[in-house]
Amino acid sequence: VGSYVLLWRRGSSVLTAATLMVTRDSRFRLVDGYNLEINNVMPQDAGDYVCQISDGDNRDQIHTVEILVPPSIRMSPSNGQLKARKGGSITLECKASGNPVPSIHWTRKDNILPTGEKAMEGFSITLNKVDRHQAGVYQCTASNGVGDPVTVDMQLDVLYPPEIEVERSWVHTGEGYEAQLVCIVHGEPAPELMWYQDTILLDPTDRRKMESRGNKHTLNIRNVQGSDFGNYSCVADNSLGRAKKYMELSGRPSPAEFRSAPFSRSLDSYNLTWVVESYPLLEEVRLLYRKLMMNETYQHPGKWHDVILPAPHDETFTHVMSYNIKGLDHGSVFEAIVQAKNKYGWNEVSDLYQF
Repeated sequence: VGSYVLLWRRGSSVLTAATLMVTRDSRFRLVDGYNLEINNVMPQDAGDYVCQISDGDNRDQIHTVEILVPPSIRMSPSNGQLKARKGGSITLECKASGNPVPSIHWTRKDNILPTGEKAMEGFSITLNKVDRHQAGVYQCTASNGVGDPVTVDMQLDVLYPPEIEVERSWVHTGEGYEAQLVCIVHGEPAPELMWYQDTILLDPTDRRKMESRGNKHTLNIRNVQGSDFGNYSCVADNSLGRAKKYMELSGRPSPAEFRSAPFSRSLDSYNLTWVVESYPLLEEVRLLYRKLMMNETYQHPGKWHDVILPAPHDETFTHVMSYNIKGLDHGSVFEAIVQAKNKYGWNEVSDLYQF
């Protein structure tokens, strides 16, 4: 280089002059004479570095440094916990930095996104008319090809008043037996559940026990007595509202369920089969059937035939019964209903069954 002085500059700042370090940043040093080395590079080190010889001629050599930065994510809110009211809207945001600029995609832990897609791109995701099915963990992943992709979890809780489903609105039991009434309850914040018989709030006793497992709430009654029959309700409360569902605990037989084959092997008779559940012995069983006169435009039913059947004397809980109806018109459609009675009374009429 002779008597000329070699400078390293960045913008207007001189970093080195000949072999003298001008900058106080200890990460910079000269190697092999005049080569500039930067250790522990940081994003702010990116830019143009000028190697300049002070000989009056413009013989600058410019080195452009680009710093590749792996992705990082800043969540909003920073704790990743979001709450939304049912029916409202919420936006989940993921701000990523890095060089090159990272791409962002969204997924949902153990589920698909509310749009039905497995993943979608964009720095934010907006959910409208939210309900409890959209609650869960949303995952935002940033990647730019430098280092590994980064993923953060965002927990969305949807706040909504209690919702109740009953497993069965009519529950059959008998004196001396057990009974189980079940309510499935959803709500956020988690609702408190109470059981009532008619208008009386129930407390646990030696025969009565309340259990909760997750969303499933069960009222167990051992050694059922006559006073246990009647109407029950489960009531769920949280800060956003209250819900109530009714059930009946009854000793009467269950409604009959037909089990017959859809078509008869015989042209003029049909074997009807049905099942009735009853803890006490059945006292009476009635079968009613009638012919349906049909054409394209209307149905005109004939008159009911009423058959009183002998009650089965088997001491089982499930009673399978059948009756062969004879003298039917070939090619016609009939409908039937069955009712059964025990010491607590008649059951609900079965659904209409066509054959």
